[in-house]
Amino acid sequence: MSSKYHLCCLTKNRTNPAYEGARIGAERLAYQLGCELVNYAPNTPDDTFEQDALLNEALDSHPDAILIAPVHTTDLDLSLQKVRDAGIPLIFFVTKSDGVKSETFVTSKNHTLAVGIANYLFEHIGGIGDVAILEGAEKSPTSAPRTKGFRDAAAEYPDINIVASRVANYQRNDALREMTDILKMHPNIDGLLAANDVMAFGAIDALEAANHKASVIGLNAVPEAIKAIKNGSLLATVGYDAMSMVCIAVHAAVRILSGERVPEVIELPAKIVDANNCKSWDCPYQERPMPSWELVVENRL
Repeated sequence: MSSKYHLCCLTKNRTNPAYEGARIGAERLAYQLGCELVNYAPNTPDDTFEQDALLNEALDSHPDAILIAPVHTTDLDLSLQKVRDAGIPLIFFVTKSDGVKSETFVTSKNHTLAVGIANYLFEHIGGIGDVAILEGAEKSPTSAPRTKGFRDAAAEYPDINIVASRVANYQRNDALREMTDILKMHPNIDGLLAANDVMAFGAIDALEAANHKASVIGLNAVPEAIKAIKNGSLLATVGYDAMSMVCIAVHAAVRILSGERVPEVIELPAKIVDANNCKSWDCPYQERPMPSWELVVENRL
């Protein structure tokens, strides 16, 4: 029996567990909906040229729809426009192009969630202390609003000092290197704001090597982050959930191909996950519940 639709899904890298979750979720839901789905991801993290080549490879397979988290807001526009010109539905999730319109964009508000988790950290340390920031990849559309959210939150706390802000490219090894360097200059740091969980893990590695305890937060709520919350090495994370986003994107693709309307933008709520509520997140991506279109998108049309 042939598949209902052939879908292609492109994520940004193979190193971030959040995108592993996205690929797993996309495959799970596509199978559930009777569709065939092929995942593509650059071997070099967030590599524009490699993702562009993969996008053209996906286009050459003549899919019914393409789902993509672009690694850059403009660098893939020529190939993305090819998708549009071919009449193939284009769905963005997590990030989007600034120059090519899609049928829908599934996201969460990066600035808002960064402010929320930063406030959580600042309150936890009593509104006083030295705090560092680990930023994501400079070309990533999610990095700047998260960093701004951290800084905007800090501006409301006169006794919070941002003593360092380093680019760690959303990678664990980069975060380990940058945090190790930060600790040499600021050995008594009280808190660390990491723009994703993977960088939080690198910071924790550096803190443990320096035999120093500080409160660390991340973003994404990947399974390893839940384990770190349970063992006390990570204070909290945010459920900026790429798996949920791509599942809604798959739902949207099937609805579009079936002739139904979908919103131009679908914003998923992102909640703070800490020791009090992490139990519901404590399972691998293969077992996490997939979001319902009706619950997420209800009353949006």
